[in-house]
Order: sequence, then structure tokens, then C-alpha cells
Amino acid sequence: MSEFSPRTPEEVFQNFKGRQAGINKALNDDVAMFFASCDPDRENLSLYSNADGSWVVSLPAEEVPPELPEPALGINFARDGMKRGDWLALVAVHSDAWLMAVAFYYSAKFTADQRKKLFDLINTLPTTYEVLSGKGGKKMKVATAANNNKRPAAAMNNTINNDDAAGLKKPSPGVIIKQDAPLDSLVDAKIELYWPDDGLWYKAEVLSLNARARNAKVLYATGDVETLELDEIINEGHLNVCSK
Repeated sequence: MSEFSPRTPEEVFQNFKGRQAGINKALNDDVAMFFASCDPDRENLSLYSNADGSWVVSLPAEEVPPELPEPALGINFARDGMKRGDWLALVAVHSDAWLMAVAFYYSAKFTADQRKKLFDLINTLPTTYEVLSGKGGKKMKVATAANNNKRPAAAMNNTINNDDAAGLKKPSPGVIIKQDAPLDSLVDAKIELYWPDDGLWYKAEVLSLNARARNAKVLYATGDVETLELDEIINEGHLNVCSK
């Protein structure tokens, strides 16, 4: 059994915060590794996280009842049956529900005022879904055309033996997004991003789009994930939406 026996809302909140950081890491920074871990040919798998910010994809606990509430079971089965952005969003929502279940499991013996304080603390954080979608006011690594001193993740990572990860001298057949153009074509799109310093185009996939904030989370062929501020990239003609 767990040795964690919290006595205050603040202790439970710190546990929640660490576990949420692990989930956020799996769905954002480590998304390529997480995707690969969720092989649909394996048995029922769940996404777990720990208070130290680590995460693991594993089978559910065998004991009944389990030590803690269990996360959503079988997240791997839908991996290849949905658009990747939709699948990640669904995992994020279920992970949010699991994090709340664990927090209130630990606070079951608290008073009503203590549980309210715990919820108020939790509510100061964006949900995992909000972080993934860019709606929570917190973004992952940001790349913009104006950030001339920082190469995009795909350009920096040249150690992966993957033809799709290599930069292209010319964009593939597609449409270069123009200034003031609607962003609908970016939903779940295959795109290429131009880096002027080396004159190459890098392949990526749009995981999620926030049209109001005009940013998009993208997964490069290298496995790197970045949140892109779109306006300047589009204005400079550095975003190609590949033909289907």
C-alpha cells in the first residue's frame, strides 16, 4: 500500500500537481514515445503518472479493489482508429478525470471546507486538456519566425535516421498559407515549415489548432513537439499545407 497519507489539502495538491506534470509530459514533450507505447496490438493499457512527474503506460493493477482509482483502460485500442489529435484529446480528458479521482480519493476523510480548498487549489491550474489544446494559457516550447536565434526542433534534431525527418530543399505539392487566410485547412493537416537559416522545409503534423489564439501544436517527423505562433510564420510564407 502507498505510504502517502496526506493530512492537508496542500499535501494532496502537491501530489496532484506532480502527477499532472507527468501526464502533461507524456502528451506533450514525450508524445512520440507515448504514441509508440500505446501499441494497439497489446493488451489493455492505461496511462499512469506519479507524484515525481514521471509517467508510464502499463497494464492495470491486478488487485481488487486497486490501491488507487484506475485511469481509463485500453487507451491503446483507439490509437490508430482516430485522428491523432482527437485521440490525444480524449486521453487528456480521461486523464483529467483520473487525476481528480486520485485527489479526492486522498481527501475522502477531509472536511467539506478542506475538500473545497483542495478543489480551489486544483482549479488554479489549467487542465491537461487545456494544456494540450493551448486553451489554458500555458504553452509548450514556442517557435516563431521572429525567433531567429532558435532553430525549430526538427532542424536541431539531426540524429534520427528517418528520411521524413530530413529537411527538404523545396516544399512538397500543397498550398502555402497566405496572410489573413482562414486556418481551417490546418486541422489535422500534414504540413512543412521553412527554416530560413538552412533554407530547408521540415515535415510535421498538426496535433491541435487554436484558431482564436492563432497557434498550433505540431509533431515533427523527428518526434519533437512544438507550439507554433502562426501569424508571422504565415506572413513570411513559411507554412506549407501538403496535398492530401
